This record gives sequence, structure tokens and C-alpha cells, in this order.
Amino acid sequence: MKKFGLFLLLSFVTLVISACSSGEAATKVKVGISGSDTTIWDYVAEKAKEEGIDVEIVRFSDYVQPNMALAEGEIDANAFQTVSYFDAFIKEHELDLTPIATTVIAPMGLYSEKHDSVESIPEGGTIALPNEATNMGRGLLLLQDAGLIKLEEDFDGNGSLDKIVENPKNLNFELLVAGQTPRVLPDVDASIINNGIAVDAGYSPLEDSIYHEDETATPYINIIAVQEKDKDNKTLKKLAEIYQTEDVADFIIEERDGNSIPTFVPLSEIGH
Repeated sequence: MKKFGLFLLLSFVTLVISACSSGEAATKVKVGISGSDTTIWDYVAEKAKEEGIDVEIVRFSDYVQPNMALAEGEIDANAFQTVSYFDAFIKEHELDLTPIATTVIAPMGLYSEKHDSVESIPEGGTIALPNEATNMGRGLLLLQDAGLIKLEEDFDGNGSLDKIVENPKNLNFELLVAGQTPRVLPDVDASIINNGIAVDAGYSPLEDSIYHEDETATPYINIIAVQEKDKDNKTLKKLAEIYQTEDVADFIIEERDGNSIPTFVPLSEIGH
């Protein structure tokens, strides 16, 4: 009887350990990002660990794989893309994905070596723009927000100069590969430069631009995305809440020198 009792006790302990192990496995989350810089997510992962969530960061080298891997269940979430890119991508590839939280905006800016303000750009001045449709569209929206041009009312975000309906200063536009936009600054009145390219060229998007996007540029806020079936998953929602805490926001500002702006807004504000 003693042996039988011991057997029952050992069996019970084994079941408890197995249950605990299963519980721990259920809290492991794979998050896909694009690029090699994991600094912010390393910080988030440390905070998540205190909440019993084990975050594994999976790095991808492009902007296609993270969404495909998420759709195929190879990762649990991803965090690398803007609302605009996400919406276009899932429509094109017919993926059942959805955002569960916003993260940051990496503001595109208008830079000039000749003028200190948008108002100083002269009649007939030349503006350099990225020639790729999405970035050009984003640049045109920035110029409209700055009051330099007006776009057609149903502008779809895809850049094309024929979508400009008002150009009161008769500005000229020089279309370039995005990586060339900082190099032409001595030769143009101003240049639209993507955030990452500006930082790589030694500029601060918030301090050196004469105009830049802010939190109201909702199509260009970055998001955390998951499969549609997981949008109410408690662990993933908790991870999103951890990302949107004040100390993570402070860390992002300090780590990125203010060049990425923590932008924690309701999903309804980004059309989701």
C-alpha cells in the first residue's frame, strides 16, 4: 500500500510538472521584425518576462517575409510596418491578419540647406522626391500638409505628379531613388528624405528638418500585427499593453534620440 501511495504521489507530481510546463510553453511568443536592430524589442522582452511572457525575436531581412511567416503561423506577431504598407500588403496577398496595437512613427521630413522654413522656399523652387510610388505619395502628402501643394480629393497614397491639383509656388520636382535624396541637398531648394535614410546621412528628422510628420500622419504609424484568429489572445494583448507603457515610450525616445515617436493611439484612429 505504501508503494502504491508513493506511486500515486509521484504520478500527481508528474502531472503537475507537465501542466506547469505546458503553461509556460503557452506564454512563449515569437515576434518578427525586419532588420538586425532589436534594441527596443529586447527592452520590451525583458519587461514581458516579468509578466511570464517569453518573447523570442525573429529577424527578417525584408518587408515581405514577416507577414508571410505570420500568415503561415511560423511567428505569433510581427512589428515592422506602417498601417499603409500593411493594408496594401494584406489586400494584395489576401492574408487574414490584423493590427492589435500601434507602436511608433518614424517621421519623414523635408530638409533644406538653403532655407530655414517652408515659407522661405521660393517661387519656382525645386523639391527632390523619392521616385517610388509609396514613398512619393507619402512625400506629396507631407508637402500638402506643409501647405505647399494640394492633391486631388480622392488621393490614394500612390505618388504621381499628375495628382497635384494646386501648386501655388509653381514648384518643380526632381524624382530620385530614395537613397539619393540627401545627396542632392546642395542642388535643390529642399528634399523629402525618409527617416532611416536621413538618420544614416547624419540628420535628425525632428531637429534638422524644416518640416516633418507627426502623430497625425496615421497611415504611417507602425503597428503590431497578428493573425485575425488571435486578435483577442490574452498573451498577445498583454504584450501589446507592455509595449504601450510609459517607460517603453521613454526608452524609445532616449534610444532613438527622438527620431522615432512613440504613438499609442486607438486602433479606430488608424481605420481598424
